[in-house]
Amino acid sequence: MKFFIDTANLAQIKEAQDLGILDGVTTNPSLMAKEGITGRDNILKHYVDICNIVDGDVSAEVIATDFEGMVKEGEQLASLHQQIVVKIPVIKEGIKAIKYFTDNGIKTNCTLVFSAGQALLAAKAGATYVSPFIGRLDDISSDGLNLIADIRLIYDNYGYETQILAASVRHSMHIIDCAKLGADVMTGPLLSIVGLLKHPLTDLGLAQFLADYNKGN
Repeated sequence: MKFFIDTANLAQIKEAQDLGILDGVTTNPSLMAKEGITGRDNILKHYVDICNIVDGDVSAEVIATDFEGMVKEGEQLASLHQQIVVKIPVIKEGIKAIKYFTDNGIKTNCTLVFSAGQALLAAKAGATYVSPFIGRLDDISSDGLNLIADIRLIYDNYGYETQILAASVRHSMHIIDCAKLGADVMTGPLLSIVGLLKHPLTDLGLAQFLADYNKGN
């Protein structure tokens, strides 16, 4: 399973990279704004700054909702750095844009996916990644993990190579559950990733080891 971090915060990205387990980054205009990154030029520069920290794919989102606008923005984003993956919403024009980018060798991440049907269309269009938002489904009392399972079954049935990128991950157990279901990638906050390290018995065991060692010193 690949680990992506969902943020625009360079310090958090670097911390995850230094941990040695980071495979990529996802971000969006809202996360950019949260870090005070506004204005097209500043956003584009920030994408490059992220690419210079990590070794893997970095999803950069288009703002346009029409085919021509998505193509224009996507080509500009892809030209910034070889690690850029163009993030496209799962709308009619977006599926057309994904097919265009696929045919032209540009990686894509189909985002805002909330149904198996949307994921199927994204795979048909050749998306590199499909991003089902499991946390947002949980927020409306729907089981986001069921969507991961449905997409995994459909993709395996037909051999689609589109990678399932579990997005809107809210906590560490989301990561474990997605791994059990066969999600190819997870993306979430740094807190959820480092939370996998936490267990009270580990803390107690380490404290005991140190206490026993110090008895003889």
